[in-house]
Amino acid sequence: MKSGFVGIIGRPNVGKSTLMNTVLGEKIAITSSKPQTTLNRITGIYTDSEYDGGSGLQMVFLDTPGIHKPHNKLGAAINETAVNTLGGVDVILLLIDGTREFGRGDEGILELLRDIGTPKILAINKMDLMGPEEYLALYNRYDETGLFDDIYGVSALKGDNVEMLRDRLAGYMSDGPMYYPEDIATDHPERFIVSEIIREKLMNYLEDEVPHGVFVEIESFEEGEKLTEIGAVIYCEKRSHKSIIIGKGGSKLKGIGKAARRDIEDLLGCKVYLSLWVKVKENWRDSERTIRRWGYKDE
Repeated sequence: MKSGFVGIIGRPNVGKSTLMNTVLGEKIAITSSKPQTTLNRITGIYTDSEYDGGSGLQMVFLDTPGIHKPHNKLGAAINETAVNTLGGVDVILLLIDGTREFGRGDEGILELLRDIGTPKILAINKMDLMGPEEYLALYNRYDETGLFDDIYGVSALKGDNVEMLRDRLAGYMSDGPMYYPEDIATDHPERFIVSEIIREKLMNYLEDEVPHGVFVEIESFEEGEKLTEIGAVIYCEKRSHKSIIIGKGGSKLKGIGKAARRDIEDLLGCKVYLSLWVKVKENWRDSERTIRRWGYKDE
């Protein structure tokens, strides 16, 4: 069969997780309108047993955190995760938001890519929101760099041209093993995905500054015949943030829990009893020990 690895990179909030979810046909990475939603590298596994007359195809997508100017040790660790991914893949997929102006962050990523010999594909996201002249100008700007083997316009949300892009990426896969069983879409354990679902709801429910200072830890995960009981702790950096997360009379925390529970039940295929607690861990994003313990940086 053909198999290999695709590294998805780009600036924060350009649609990398949405694109990977669309390619896979199911949600394994959380999405939000807020930047820097993805903090860990997320693995998505696309398997097509009928590819090339039945010889088979498996592409392992590595959805990396958005590359950005770090403001704390967590930000630096996130960037390091994204950059380290580029060294061990068969093809790099750079995703950009076509509705944003080209800036220093974009130039910085191009400089990074100039020193990497791995094949590169560019996908211009949100092409459905761009005019023809706007799209052509951006296409030409990136094409003139000479860095990319091909450039595609896509809509990760609507699925426009995603299948065409996926087929192009498949061409970079080589004869190799099936790395994962064909019936799984990610190698992350259920506990991790559950914690990410809760964090997604926090991102969507909370004020701009609070979500980036939260971490979700699953403390208990008890599976029964008809009910799975899950206990999770939401850590935040300030006592004032704790009050915001809980809300008046606990209303906001209840809303977060209700929304998360629905998605977790869809994931697990059973009823879920979800308990949430909020604790303060001051300035954890600048604690080297904490970001290592919570898995944002390799030991």
